[in-house]
Amino acid sequence: MLCITQPDVIVGIHKQYLAAGADIIETNTFSSTTIAMADYDMQSYAYALNVAAATCARRAIEEFTAEYKDSGPKFVAGAIGPLNKTLSLSPDVNNPGFRAVTFDEVVVAYKEQIKGLVEGGVDVLLIETIFDTLNAKAAIFAAKEFFRENNIPELPIMISGTITDASGRTLSGQTLEAFYTSIKHAEPLSVGLNCALGAAEMRSHIEELSQIATCYTSAYPNAGLPNVMGEYDEAPHQTAHFIEEWAAQGFVNIVGGCCGTTDKHIKAIADLAKDYKPRVIPELPIITTLSGLEVLRITKEMNFINVGERTNVSGSKKFVRLIKEKKYEEALSIAREQVENGAQIIDINMDDAMLDAKEEMVKFLNLIVSEPEISKVP
Repeated sequence: MLCITQPDVIVGIHKQYLAAGADIIETNTFSSTTIAMADYDMQSYAYALNVAAATCARRAIEEFTAEYKDSGPKFVAGAIGPLNKTLSLSPDVNNPGFRAVTFDEVVVAYKEQIKGLVEGGVDVLLIETIFDTLNAKAAIFAAKEFFRENNIPELPIMISGTITDASGRTLSGQTLEAFYTSIKHAEPLSVGLNCALGAAEMRSHIEELSQIATCYTSAYPNAGLPNVMGEYDEAPHQTAHFIEEWAAQGFVNIVGGCCGTTDKHIKAIADLAKDYKPRVIPELPIITTLSGLEVLRITKEMNFINVGERTNVSGSKKFVRLIKEKKYEEALSIAREQVENGAQIIDINMDDAMLDAKEEMVKFLNLIVSEPEISKVP
């Protein structure tokens, strides 16, 4: 709301980061969707917030470049956060198939945000802090649909996920490679990681991403991990030291800071990063790669791929009976047995004249997502 009521304050903050050496500044729109703003009864302001925030960032760059004419090109990234609701997880422990929002509702919310950002003048869309890949896919879909419907050239899309702990998985359970496989169809300008971890904890994940991504890579970690008061103690030179090592190793193209990082952190990072060449995008062989929570790489050495077809109402009398009788737990056990017996892909089909195929498919898939031993496979 400060973007509307106190734009000079927001512009001033942006200019501090530009003066510190930032080439890209993010709009102050992380939660500016109708879905997230509903928590504050501000959903009707969502579009206006995005326009105002983008305008503030654009103005900051114009004022800064007028003052420092040799500062080089600067860009506005429209910040698109992950929402306060998830499409892959149920908020009700007693009903794993329940979802607080639908994919279509999330698309509508994101499309309104994107409209405001584009009209406010952003250069790139940044879908960031992704803890649920399905939310991110809704944002990608919304962006592509917005540009297509309005017959305007697509802006580049940057995508940044969040690994939540040492397991190397997102909050919704995907491995890093499975996450990348799920979103690379969007042909993003960059893919990377931000938030949740400090640079020390993020290093191995950034190294892995640098080896599998066929686009630019980005990394903007927190200033270490928060202390017991939720504050960040890592000094600018410490954060910059970690990121310098990534640059020296050729892991990254775009670097910056997330929670706890100040303009002093950005200055320290920028001062060190300028001495290194950006990562060279690797030329990788084209391999059919599919993802559940884990990745399936189909290579010539694998011989047969085992597809489990018993979760198909046309292929199993038992399965169709269980679905018709709403015995979903038993139906899930059929999927689980197939994976345990070596199925690398599960084929699910609800096309039966006696079923509401769409309703049953949504119900069954939502339940499967809550069963990691099943949903690990595509």
